[in-house]
Amino acid sequence: MDENKTENGTVAVPTLARHRNLSTGWRSIIIAVTVIVTGLAANQLFNAGFFIDHTWLDNEYQYALFGLLVPIVFILFPATASATREKVPFYDIVLAALTFVLLLYFFLNAELILDSGWEMGAPDYIVWMGMALWLLVLEATRRAGGTALFAIVLLISLYPLYAEVMPGPISGLSSSLSDTTAYHTLSAESMLGIPMQALANLVIGFLIFGVALTHTGGGKFFIDLAFALLGHVRGGPAKVAIFSSGLMGSMSGSVITNVITTGVLTIPAMKKTGFRPAYAGGVEACASTGGVLMPPIMGSTAFIMAVFLDVPYITIAVAAIIPSILYYLALFIQIDAYAARNDMPGLPRDQLPKVGETIKKGWHFVAVFVLLIIMLVYLKQEVLAPFYATALLIIINQIFPHTRWNMDAFVEFIVSTGKLLAEIAAILVGVGLIVGALSITGMAGTLVNDLIFIAGGNVLVLLLMGAITSFVMGIGMTVTAAYIFLAIVLAPALIQGGLDPMSVHLFILYWGMVSFITPPVALGAFAAATVAGATPMRTGFEAMRLGSIIYFVPFFFVLDPAFILNGDIGRTAVLFVCAVAGVILVASSLQGYLVFVGNLHRNLLGWPIRLLMLIGGLALATPGGSDLIPYSDLQLAFFALVTAGSAALLAFIIERRSRAQMAVS
Repeated sequence: MDENKTENGTVAVPTLARHRNLSTGWRSIIIAVTVIVTGLAANQLFNAGFFIDHTWLDNEYQYALFGLLVPIVFILFPATASATREKVPFYDIVLAALTFVLLLYFFLNAELILDSGWEMGAPDYIVWMGMALWLLVLEATRRAGGTALFAIVLLISLYPLYAEVMPGPISGLSSSLSDTTAYHTLSAESMLGIPMQALANLVIGFLIFGVALTHTGGGKFFIDLAFALLGHVRGGPAKVAIFSSGLMGSMSGSVITNVITTGVLTIPAMKKTGFRPAYAGGVEACASTGGVLMPPIMGSTAFIMAVFLDVPYITIAVAAIIPSILYYLALFIQIDAYAARNDMPGLPRDQLPKVGETIKKGWHFVAVFVLLIIMLVYLKQEVLAPFYATALLIIINQIFPHTRWNMDAFVEFIVSTGKLLAEIAAILVGVGLIVGALSITGMAGTLVNDLIFIAGGNVLVLLLMGAITSFVMGIGMTVTAAYIFLAIVLAPALIQGGLDPMSVHLFILYWGMVSFITPPVALGAFAAATVAGATPMRTGFEAMRLGSIIYFVPFFFVLDPAFILNGDIGRTAVLFVCAVAGVILVASSLQGYLVFVGNLHRNLLGWPIRLLMLIGGLALATPGGSDLIPYSDLQLAFFALVTAGSAALLAFIIERRSRAQMAVS
């Protein structure tokens, strides 16, 4: 299990091919920027007064981060895929310098901007500077987030200029180019809006912690621990993928990064024990996708959600516990059923790490997670927790000779942190333009009413519209961008329909993630297919089937917020037990094997049996007693007993007869 280990005890982190190969001089600049940004964040969030004798204004602090991080994008990312990656061309140096100078000016005049109300009417020279910054941000967004995100941000950021001429449902108040520019660059609703605020105050610490955890070998520890615990059982390597990718995805917040880092170990191991390449890729894609939805860290979108809902981040993490358990339970049951049906053993124990040795080498990762959870849950220090956890992790890492960083490893950690922060900053500032455009035109409020009207006041129709829209937006945009857009446009309509706000926002997040495992653009599955050497589309369909429970779970917690621990604990317990049983039936029907029963594929009755089991499982897992589901929990359970119960009994009888006949022959 040591293929990716480097000489200094860390784990080699795959470099992204779209980054330039930077010279020592440019790496030194990134190191300096990263150190300054980390220091500014610590100074602001700890209210330490290290560098100045007072706490900066919010826009002052955000302009500082903006001006330090976004210029780095022009140094890191070539303008085109075919551009040279060996040196930074002159025009990119000019773009980076211009971005820095413009934001330095806004930073130095941050207090004047607020006092003079320039966001509602700025001097002409400020407007011209704002236009230049607007264009630069669009280009930085294109390089960091891709062409699809750039096109969407461009069109929507210009929307205030033509809002009044648009058809009824998407019409709004138009603004002049100068007013729109001032609003985008100077107000607290656009470039410095919710996305940037979340980065500055919440996300930055967890991003640094995630990079530190990866570079100190945390990812390898969790993979080794998973192999030690589960590698020997049937379908062991696939179960290892669930465990390790879930933890790594929670830390990294990126599906693609997760697939690349853990998939290079888990996918070959799955193929070695008999899993088809496309199936192995589908397992890894689903496991990596679910990690972004799993507490305690989740992805950066969850932190933005906390800002939208104005609740502590830990409230989001707690709400996501049961949905993530159901998702991974369904994945685990399907893998176990597939392995049982195909008689697939685990790996030999002598080829696996020992549990004791693994924990002995990596106990400090567990200790760091304990500290993080205590600070999040008990001390309610969600802003400061990742900084303390990162400091503890690095200190412990340097104590042990087998993990200690040398200077090269420490430099690589800082550079990797700077690259990630710059990329995320460019994307979030770009997405902020969407927020600003919807805010200045007032379209968010009018579109909410139009959506309710189109749905005829039917919340179920509105939910289905929301699911489809979230899925489509998730294809063309990053999950964060899609979530922010829908949180402004769609979430208020669902909440006005009487649904729980937390449930609605999680619903949007979940359906935005669906695109990673659903063809035609299943990016997570396609990345896994590359590692597995399988056909991308076939891997996508395997992932779609394996992760199918993700299509239903969001409806469960929207129908009853008790699913997300918002309500009576007794009600939550009943729903959880029913959902677990229902998910087991659904997963077993999809794979054609039910524990204690056996193969569900026997003779022509196989498909009817599996269909009845699927219907009964969904009925059992669905919460009753709501306006949308007029049946009680008891009625749904009885229906499940009649359908799934009779199907399971019939399958049991057929399986026993089949085995008896085989024994006789």
